[in-house]
Amino acid sequence: MSQPTTYNLSARVMHWGMAFLLFSMLFAGLAMVQSLQPWHLTLLGLHKSFGVIALIAVMVRLIIRLRTATPAMPDSIPALQKRIAHASHWLLYAAMFAMPLSGYFMQNAAGRPVAVFDLFTLPAVMPVSLPLYGFFREVHALVAWALIALVLVHIAAALHHGLVKRDGVLQSMTGRKK
Repeated sequence: MSQPTTYNLSARVMHWGMAFLLFSMLFAGLAMVQSLQPWHLTLLGLHKSFGVIALIAVMVRLIIRLRTATPAMPDSIPALQKRIAHASHWLLYAAMFAMPLSGYFMQNAAGRPVAVFDLFTLPAVMPVSLPLYGFFREVHALVAWALIALVLVHIAAALHHGLVKRDGVLQSMTGRKK
């Protein structure tokens, strides 16, 4: 079986769907820390619910990633750059897991329920604790900034490969053949 030239449809749908979800969640999170408007509580409830969706989605995405063949990077890319790209992808996965988990733990430590679209409430997994709340709030913020940086580097690398090098790397995720 030969190596594919593009990611399969499920991987591409998960990639672009999660990209939209992550951008939405990051912008919502930034808006919430900048404002105490009347819509803040509504946005917080949606942020929690979509955070649970994001955690489930990253689990599905990781399963798809581990179970399907991925396109090889072009031979023109130096070995060190390939290792950096590989490491950055795994850092993105780690951040995509850490964001919703740290948010969930932060809400638990604050004694706030995590209701998912008012359909059900996730159980608390830790006691109410101001020190734990402060710790997980800080982790959530730091991971958010790290995720923003990783996403910006990811986008810059994709655009560099797609617009400058034109080596097929960007096309492997858009589904277009080189």
